Amino acid sequence: MRKDIFYFGVAIAFIAIISSGFSAFKDESVDGFHIEDTEVYDYRVPSEDESKKLAHSIPYTGKTFVGFKQALAVKESAGIYDLVNAYGYMGKYQFGRSTLRNVGVYDFKNFLNNPALQEKAIEALLSINKWELRKEIRNYSGRVINGIKITESGLLAAAHLAGASSVKTYLRSNGKNGFRDGFGTSLKSYIKRFNGYDTSNITPNRFAKVIL
Repeated sequence: MRKDIFYFGVAIAFIAIISSGFSAFKDESVDGFHIEDTEVYDYRVPSEDESKKLAHSIPYTGKTFVGFKQALAVKESAGIYDLVNAYGYMGKYQFGRSTLRNVGVYDFKNFLNNPALQEKAIEALLSINKWELRKEIRNYSGRVINGIKITESGLLAAAHLAGASSVKTYLRSNGKNGFRDGFGTSLKSYIKRFNGYDTSNITPNRFAKVIL
């Protein structure tokens, strides 16, 4: 009888220790990417079928501006308009909230459900980044850094990934100071992947906003 009581007591103590261990864990979050209840509250991650879209055949549009946007969308989200990733980036081109505000978008739920708005947003952001990188585009286009030829489209894509300031740092350090996002994607890889597209129709505009 005493042995039974002893073993029972040990079992209770063990369960208590395990429970306290679990309660010590706290939810982790990434600063800058919280999604408030008043903002986007019905977002989703891609399903298995949607994740496989990257392996599907994509209509070839060459090195045109349409081709540039298409390639960027496929890389960012597999072209899914209502996607929100683990870090809170939204839409077909994976915008952060602060970037959306910079181009005049404040209703994030509407943004996710509005393809036309998303297309306008990427065009506005490209105009801003082209203005921010106007000197770098002029001074570095045609040069080779880390074995990769620098082009306007490559720099604009890299700015979409890492921001214009990171692109400037990369160029001025001759490729020594790079950048990787939360998924390990490098700035260098974007410069290479989006090399040589025709982005000449993008007008540099520091204050570009979404206009529908």
